[in-house]
Amino acid sequence: MSVLFVTNGHGESAIAERIARELRGRSGEETQHFPLVGGGFGVPGFIDVGPRAELPSGGLVAMGNIRNLVRDLRAGFIPLWLRQRAFLRRSAGRHAVIVAVGDVYALAMAYCARAPTIFVGTAKSEYVAPYGRLERRVMRKAAVRFVRDEPTAAALRAAGLEARVGNVIVDLAFDAEPYIWPATPGERLVLLPGSREDAYANVLLLARVVRFVNRVRPLHAVLSIAPKLDPSRMAALLAGDGWKLEPGSGEEPFGLRDEEGSPVVKAWSGNFAALFPGATLVIGQAGTANEAAAACGLPVVALETERGGREGWYRMRQGRLLGPALQLVSGEPERAAASIVQLLDDPMRREAMSLTGKARMGPPGAAALIASAIEELLRRGSHHA
Repeated sequence: MSVLFVTNGHGESAIAERIARELRGRSGEETQHFPLVGGGFGVPGFIDVGPRAELPSGGLVAMGNIRNLVRDLRAGFIPLWLRQRAFLRRSAGRHAVIVAVGDVYALAMAYCARAPTIFVGTAKSEYVAPYGRLERRVMRKAAVRFVRDEPTAAALRAAGLEARVGNVIVDLAFDAEPYIWPATPGERLVLLPGSREDAYANVLLLARVVRFVNRVRPLHAVLSIAPKLDPSRMAALLAGDGWKLEPGSGEEPFGLRDEEGSPVVKAWSGNFAALFPGATLVIGQAGTANEAAAACGLPVVALETERGGREGWYRMRQGRLLGPALQLVSGEPERAAASIVQLLDDPMRREAMSLTGKARMGPPGAAALIASAIEELLRRGSHHA
């Protein structure tokens, strides 16, 4: 029998894949992935199963975000939920262990498969919002519980629930061969527009900010393009915004030159974690990738936007998670650039942000801890068989 990972978000799928890869490397266990949100992960050895569809919210319906919930309902959430629940019920007896990655909704759905279940909680933290009474009731049936930080684990223990700390985002941060930055002088900026549809709007905003920073400071910027985004669409948008395109190849699909023809931005379609070693700071509108950058000790700058909705509450959540490791600046490009230049001129503040990010995110090794917990449940199951 296999191990089934149930996830409800893009970042959660990346976390689940990292745990599954650790597990396969240790025991060769077959791993399957049921994404409640999104179209699947598409990684060898991590087989996508079950009914799925892209929803407008991208899975972000927590923290009272009624607008996103309404959009999902209109897009067919209820019929999808019924098909997903039926699939999990039919899966009973096919999986030795279920691993739910995300929030308690993913955990409640995972229980439908009726197998020992591990919960990897990524959505809640004492820094943002604690697990409520109803959520704790749902969590009681889990065989093992992992949460992202010690304050959250301590709060659950005080409520009578044993919980361990395991933040796999930190493992993702150290999970790639380092990118080779140019040897010429200049600040090294990583641009993280995100992995959802709004990344196309974000990339224009980030590039405009870089344009203003570049007028006062020499720099090298690398734009990370998530796997499900279209580099050619991004290139066309940037060309329409006045950038001169430079053709690329492989994991560097294109580059951008300024008005004088000097190279300023390189696009990168490889693992975002490769960009962190040697970088100066991150300008990001991402979720998991922003937090991974903070785990590496990089100062993170995010831009306020007028879009509101998901972006507003999500940035608020991330600000509470990362604390002073994240600086929120104006979404107006010239003002944002001025704030970023001030930060570049303040190495002591950047060092304080670095230390805070590492402390808030914790050490690497969570994927191995969770893989060990899965193996323990597998051993128990084989003894009872």
